[in-house]
Amino acid sequence: MMLNLIDKIGDANPQLLRELKGRLKFFNVAIAVAISLLLQLVVYLFQFREFPDDTYSLTGTYCVLRPIYEQRQREVYRQSNQSIINEFSNFLSNNFCPENQINWQLWWRDHWEYIFLSLSVIFIFTLLVAGTYLLINDLAKEERRGTLNFIRLSPQSETSILTGKLLGVPSFIYLIILVALPLHLWAGRSANIAFSQIFSYYAIVVSSCMFFYSGALLFGLVTRWFSGFQPWLGSGTVLFFLFMTMLIASYYGNSLNYSGAWLRLFNPWDVTNYLFPNLFRVHNGSPLKSLEFFYIPLGTNIVSVVGFHLFNYGVCTYGIFKALKRCFHNPQATVISKGQSYIIVAFSQLMIWGFTLQHSGKIFDLDRQIEQNFSLMALYNVGLLVSLIAILTPHRQTVQDWARYRHQDSKKSIWWDLIASEKSPALVAIAINLIIVSIPWVVWLSLTSTFNTDTTPNWTGDNIDRLKFLLALALSISMILIYATIAQLVLLLKTPKRSFWAIGTVGGVMFLPPVILELLGIPSSKNPTVWLFSTFPWSAISNSEATTIFMAFLAQVSVLALLNLQLRKQVRLAGESATKALLAGR
Repeated sequence: MMLNLIDKIGDANPQLLRELKGRLKFFNVAIAVAISLLLQLVVYLFQFREFPDDTYSLTGTYCVLRPIYEQRQREVYRQSNQSIINEFSNFLSNNFCPENQINWQLWWRDHWEYIFLSLSVIFIFTLLVAGTYLLINDLAKEERRGTLNFIRLSPQSETSILTGKLLGVPSFIYLIILVALPLHLWAGRSANIAFSQIFSYYAIVVSSCMFFYSGALLFGLVTRWFSGFQPWLGSGTVLFFLFMTMLIASYYGNSLNYSGAWLRLFNPWDVTNYLFPNLFRVHNGSPLKSLEFFYIPLGTNIVSVVGFHLFNYGVCTYGIFKALKRCFHNPQATVISKGQSYIIVAFSQLMIWGFTLQHSGKIFDLDRQIEQNFSLMALYNVGLLVSLIAILTPHRQTVQDWARYRHQDSKKSIWWDLIASEKSPALVAIAINLIIVSIPWVVWLSLTSTFNTDTTPNWTGDNIDRLKFLLALALSISMILIYATIAQLVLLLKTPKRSFWAIGTVGGVMFLPPVILELLGIPSSKNPTVWLFSTFPWSAISNSEATTIFMAFLAQVSVLALLNLQLRKQVRLAGESATKALLAGR
């Protein structure tokens, strides 16, 4: 029977069979089972340190007489008589709760709940951190041994190979968890936790594993230069993310009413706390109870909360899998295509704006919500667009091939190539993504009546202030396009390590001007014109006239035009040099 099962696995997914044969050997299985059983024993016995014995306090949690003695204690303290207080304290110290007055049913319920919650936390850490490490480490070993190229040449599809990796590489971790599942289920039911909540938790954990594991494989494929440091960096990042989010979930009960709340959906802590409120002992309940998305109350029931998390995991995992399939057979390809970048930017805008537009208490104040999230949204979008510049901008050889062979396909226009072709310069694609980011801001500007906050320019909504906002938006767009053009020009150079030069050049252009201005003691309030040409022009908008902002915008457009003329020249020269090299080779 076992041989038939193995044959079926091999026929369905040869890569999965290869991974399982290499890992599920008798010694490894025995170690996994032993670790799991030992872990369960430790968790089961750990709370017995609080087992009610013959010295259990009369005011202990599980003593039935506790309410009587607590009431008497309050009466004694109200008398403010120190001798009576000392006498009562001595009585409590020398007398203990009788065994027949201990609520054993409640103690065992809490004990099983402790086991259930402890295993729930252990499952998350073990699966996400250890599983991520194993996947990245496996790819690094395959790369060093040269077997990864052999797998790429096999007749299996990318989906089959990647699924085999996801299911087979962390099999040791899966076995540890599977052995502990019966105790976890039994503890949950003994603690009177509904099966619907338990299986909702399982669905969230499985979805989070698929997301993090897919991200781990993608990280392993695109960061080959880290060599042996890859698994530690990847799993350490996941551990840091989980730990920090756990702290936020523990101490900040109402911190989901902001645009950055989307990032917290990528970890299972908040939804686990929502399903099991005693996990972090949050007095006001889980913050997910007040969760809204475009003013839609999602936190009102378990179906909408769990469904929204699964939807977010599913969409993002699907996107990562598409990137995985691109990079697996062609390591030189960009992680995402230009068309996929448009979808990613549009989806990210939908999510951050959805979490921004929430009721503040019972008040509907669109302007206030956006103003409070302005800095975070701007920072997120700048980071996203700069990342897309790094991902989408092609290198010299790719642009040479495009410039050399573009004219052979007469059916496609130059604009279609710039919008969709993977080998063409990425400037037009970055411009389209900038337009996608700008559309919600323009829509909001057409709806807003006031715009007044300490974190944004002090505008009152009249015509000149709306014009200043539009000019500031155009100023930011032109600045991002300048960064994209500089990155493309650097990557067209013949020097080695062009990627590091591009990162250094763009980073210097972005961060050196504001740093220098701060070191020189030139604040944006007194010298706003200079700050209009920096990476953070918004800080100078409120202190600048509309005419000054418009002139700064014209200056940036002029710089952008000159850079693009140079870029066009470099692309033409690259194509001509490729043609000459081809003719000389013949």
